[in-house]
Amino acid sequence: MADTTHTKVLIIGSGPAGYTAGVYASRAMLEPILVQGIEPGGQLTTTTEVENYPGFTEVQGPELMVKMEEHARAMGCQIVSDIITDLDLSKRPFTAKGDSGNTITADAVILATGARAKWLGLPSEEAFKGFGVSACATCDGFFYRGQEIVVIGGGNTAVEEALFLTNFASKVTLIHRRDELRAEKILIDRLMKNPKIEPLWHHVLEEVVGDDNPKGVTGVKVKHVETGAISEIPCAGVFVAIGHAPASELVKDTLKLHNGGYVAVKPGGTETSVPGVFAAGDLTDHKYRQAVTSAGMGCMAALDAERWLAEQDD
Repeated sequence: MADTTHTKVLIIGSGPAGYTAGVYASRAMLEPILVQGIEPGGQLTTTTEVENYPGFTEVQGPELMVKMEEHARAMGCQIVSDIITDLDLSKRPFTAKGDSGNTITADAVILATGARAKWLGLPSEEAFKGFGVSACATCDGFFYRGQEIVVIGGGNTAVEEALFLTNFASKVTLIHRRDELRAEKILIDRLMKNPKIEPLWHHVLEEVVGDDNPKGVTGVKVKHVETGAISEIPCAGVFVAIGHAPASELVKDTLKLHNGGYVAVKPGGTETSVPGVFAAGDLTDHKYRQAVTSAGMGCMAALDAERWLAEQDD
C-alpha cells in the first residue's frame, strides 16, 4: 500500500549537492528526506580517480559518494531509494510522487538532480547502445582489454575518458570536429604524451558499424568536416563523450530555465523562480560543473531553505 510522508525539506538527488544539502539540513534540525533518484551517488559513481576534491589527494569517485552518503545518514538525513516521477510545485506543501507509488509532501524542496550524458542522436548509435556504444568509460572500459576503441568529443569529458581507456585498450582514437581540444591544459598534456592515444582532427562520427549476431561494434564511419570525405576506422567500442545535459525534465514546465535547460537561480544564491524551491549543483551550473562547487551549492541550498522556512514561521 502506498504511503504519504511529510517533511520540512525534501531533497531530490544524491550527488555531492544532494548529500551536502542533507548534511546541512539535518544539522539545522529540519529532518530532511533525500530521494536518491535513478543514479544514486550521481555522476561521480561513474568516475575513477578524483584528484581535485579538497581533503583527498586522490579518491575513487564511488568511494567519495559512499562517504558522503554515510555522512548524511550519520547526521540524521532519511535517505530513500526511489525516483520522483511527478513534482507539483503549484501550491504548498509541495507534493512529490515516487516511482514506488509513495508520496512525499514538503514545506520546501531542494533540487539536486544533476546532469546526464549527451548523445549524438544517430540511429546507429542508438542501435548499438550497450553493445559497443557507451557514454561511461569507467562503467564499460574493462570490456575492451587489448582492443581498439574510439572516443568522440574534445572537452574535459572526452580527454578524461580517453586517458582512462588506455588502461584497457590497445589503441584509443579521439575523434574531434576541430583541430584543438577544449579541455584543461594538464589533461591535454597528458593526452598528447600518451602513446596509445591518436587524435583525429576535423572529423565527426557519421555511423557506427557492427554485426547483429552476435550484436557488437566492428567500426565507425567518420566524415571530414571540410572535405566531406568518409573513412572507416575499425574498433570494438565507441565512447560518446560530448558533455552532459541538466536533468531538469521534472521541473521544465514549472521553473524558469536558461542556457539550454539549466534551472535558473538567484545570483549568488539557490532560490528558483518558485518561493520555497531551491536548486543546487550541475542542475543549475553550466559553467563550473565540479564536485566541490556542487557540494558548496548543496550547503547554500540547505541554508537558504532553513532561512526561508524560518521566515514563514514568523
